[in-house]
Amino acid sequence: MRDDRVLRLPVWWFIAILLARSAGATVATHGMVASDHALASAAGVEILQRGGNAVDAAAATALAVCVVNSSSCGIGGGGFMLAYFPRTQRAIALDYRERAPAAASRDMFVRDGKAVPELSRAGGLAIAVPGEIAGLAHAVRRYGRLQLAVVMEPAIRLARDGFPIGEHLADEIARGREAIAAYPALAAVLLHADGTARAVGERLQFPALAQTLTQIADQGPQAFYSGAIAADLVETVREAGGVFTRDDLASYRPLERPVLRGRYRGRTVLTMPPPSSGGGVLLQILNIIARDDLAALGAQSPTTLHLLAEAMKHAFADRAEVYGDPDFVRVPLPQLLSPRYAETLRNRISARTTFDRSFYGQADPPRDAGTSHLSVIDGEGNAVALTTTINTGFGSLVMSPRTGVILNNEMDDFAAQPGVPNVFGLVGAAANAVAPRKRPLSSMTPTIVLDHGRPVLIVGGSGGPLIITATLQTLLNVVDFDLDAAAAIAAPRIHDQWVPDVLAVEPGIDGATRDALARRGHLIKEMPRMGAVQAIRVDGGGLDGAADPRKGGAAVGW
Repeated sequence: MRDDRVLRLPVWWFIAILLARSAGATVATHGMVASDHALASAAGVEILQRGGNAVDAAAATALAVCVVNSSSCGIGGGGFMLAYFPRTQRAIALDYRERAPAAASRDMFVRDGKAVPELSRAGGLAIAVPGEIAGLAHAVRRYGRLQLAVVMEPAIRLARDGFPIGEHLADEIARGREAIAAYPALAAVLLHADGTARAVGERLQFPALAQTLTQIADQGPQAFYSGAIAADLVETVREAGGVFTRDDLASYRPLERPVLRGRYRGRTVLTMPPPSSGGGVLLQILNIIARDDLAALGAQSPTTLHLLAEAMKHAFADRAEVYGDPDFVRVPLPQLLSPRYAETLRNRISARTTFDRSFYGQADPPRDAGTSHLSVIDGEGNAVALTTTINTGFGSLVMSPRTGVILNNEMDDFAAQPGVPNVFGLVGAAANAVAPRKRPLSSMTPTIVLDHGRPVLIVGGSGGPLIITATLQTLLNVVDFDLDAAAAIAAPRIHDQWVPDVLAVEPGIDGATRDALARRGHLIKEMPRMGAVQAIRVDGGGLDGAADPRKGGAAVGW
């Protein structure tokens, strides 16, 4: 047995597992955190117990999950935070999405007139300027109760002392082993000396990352965006063929944007505006189906699933054409989300058939690897839905050896050329073309549902474009079908993103339903898992939370 399989676990780790080991939903009264790793959820609850609010706990959880599920996110990436404070009825949407370097250009991934996908998916050119630390520090300073150094303590402890590798991370290391091996700094941490992948249960430590996090805790976010850490990051990116500079880091700022608001079944739906497409697409689908009685039609009936699939196609088609960074392009949200437009689209949907479209690419949406979502509520009802990412598994695969930071590959979320699909099979138009200091389009969909001004559902997910449809179906399962959090998340899902011409279904969609959908013209393809959702439902004064069994994780309550 290798020495690194011998693990001395701290007492708090056992407490986290005991708190989170209930199969299905977790119930609490004082606060709850649901994330895709039990240790990260426990870190958030620890911060609540130390006097922090939901924002403090969300930041602590995000930092922790980006250590223990480092394939999904990290301080070399960015994300979105949606927060709601019921006492003042104030909602905030914080955008700390990565940004293209100043030296980026529209055709930077084009060679001999054709887009070269590999350039935007791995290596230095794929790296956008990270926003994670700037965003979380901004949120804690303006809306939290604790000092950033306190909020960062659990993540520092995990990186310094180590943690047992979970199933999701082990699977991502094994699946990406060959690609990881081509990047020595990353391979030195994730692979053994003989090139084999580190496995479930082995202790994994990030000593360089622990030191970086400690510097940020001591000196504030400026430690990341200037000084020695910034110099190391820029040197690493340059050596990998990238173009971002010290000025790109020093000039990065998180942005507070107007919250997107919609109505569904008498409830208020708060969600993320562009450069996330997730909120707009979610609300557009809800508007299209708002007059249909889904409960009467049945949760998994062919009629309901056909209706959802057709509504998804309409919304994703609009996404491809007009969504982009609102600081660079006008996204016509008032028109897209108007009742009249929703009625027009609903009238185009036939109960009997689907329609031919022009599609680009043959790739299926890949399974979840990068991106992580967490949902938090504290004892005062303050709620946070936070989604964070480095894009695909282990991002660009470029790791700064001196800082321990794994850098994102968010440049692939731009449209390298109009109509050319990215790694998720999504196409885009000029609205999402690469431009200097522009933020790429995202599918992240942090969402909070209110009833009479109080949060009743905090939800979001990971998995590229699957985020939008997984979040949608979880919301419908709670609002229309009155399922608890665990059942709402576990129910089988469908996904149709307009391009490619495929209706993806999970194994739980039965054969008779698939046949009925195929007769309507859908091209059915089974996918084993689609997205990973974390949700908290507030019902009758209690907190009911669950994490998606498709990825692991846990809801931890207090």
